[in-house]
Amino acid sequence: MNEQIRPATTRVFIALAPPDDAKQELAQALRPAYDAYPRMRWNRIEDWHITLAFLGELPVATVPLLRPPLAELAADRRSVELQLRGGGHFDERVLWSGVDGDVEALQLLAAEVRAAVKACGVVFEDRPLRPHLTLARARRDAPAFAVEAAAGLDGFAGRRWPAERLHLVGSNFGRGPGPIHYRDIEAWDFIGRT
Repeated sequence: MNEQIRPATTRVFIALAPPDDAKQELAQALRPAYDAYPRMRWNRIEDWHITLAFLGELPVATVPLLRPPLAELAADRRSVELQLRGGGHFDERVLWSGVDGDVEALQLLAAEVRAAVKACGVVFEDRPLRPHLTLARARRDAPAFAVEAAAGLDGFAGRRWPAERLHLVGSNFGRGPGPIHYRDIEAWDFIGRT
C-alpha cells in the first residue's frame, strides 16, 4: 500500500496580548462568573489574546517564512492603545470581553498583518476583524451560561494599555484531551521606526 506522508502541521494565529495587570482587572470582574458557571470551559488567563489573523493549520515548514515580514512590520509600527470593555457572546456559547481604545489603529494593524501573511503565500480565511478576547466556552448541553455570564460584564471597563508586542502563536487545539494551550512561536516589540 502506498500511503502519502503528510507534512507536520501546527495551528497558528497572530495576536496581541493584554498586559498582566489588565488581565487581572478582568479576572477580578469575572470572579462572580467563575463561581456561578464552573461548567464553562474557562480559558487560562495566560492564554488571553486578541487575534489579528487566524491562519489555521499550516505546515510547520511554512512558519519560518512569516518571521521576517512580521518582525519588520512590528519594528515599523508604534504600539496601539487598547482597553478591555464589556462583554458578549457568540452563538450563546462563547463568552468574550470587548476591546475598545484606538480601534481604528487596531483595524489598520490587522490589515497590515494580513497583507504580510498573504505576501508570504499563506492562504487563510480572511474574516472581518471583530476585536475581542475569548474568555470561555459553554459546553453543548448548557449554552445559556455564556449569555448569562456576558451580562455580568456589562459595566466592566478596564484601564487603557499599550499593546507593545506582536505575537506569532501556536496552539494545541484539537490535539488530544485537556484544555487548549497557546505558546509564542515568536514575538516582536513595536518600535515605531516610521
